[in-house]
Amino acid sequence: QVHLVESGGGLVQAGGSLRLSCAASGGIFSINAMGWYRQAPGKQRELVATITRDGSTNYADSVKGRFTISRDNAKNTVYLQMNSLNPEDTAVYYCNALVVMSIYEYEYWGQGTQVTVSS
Repeated sequence: QVHLVESGGGLVQAGGSLRLSCAASGGIFSINAMGWYRQAPGKQRELVATITRDGSTNYADSVKGRFTISRDNAKNTVYLQMNSLNPEDTAVYYCNALVVMSIYEYEYWGQGTQVTVSS
């Protein structure tokens, strides 16, 4: 069973920074794309950033230039450095991973970590 465990959320003032981490564990052969999504109250879950195994990245327009996604393949861990946070970034942030086991690829989600930005 694969588990994704997120950490690093919390309360921060506008203009501040946070760094989220997500570690995958379990019967993992390898992980293809990893990413971060977020869901604010009353809104649908939206993509924040993704990163492929070879390091290619994709960002939502709303976070470009402020957030940086990275990963450590040896540790099966993905990070999200969030700078210049504003109240609109307040949401539950979810880690996502496309895990390869045997010849199949499976999608997994973390439990979510709350990020609250005060004005």
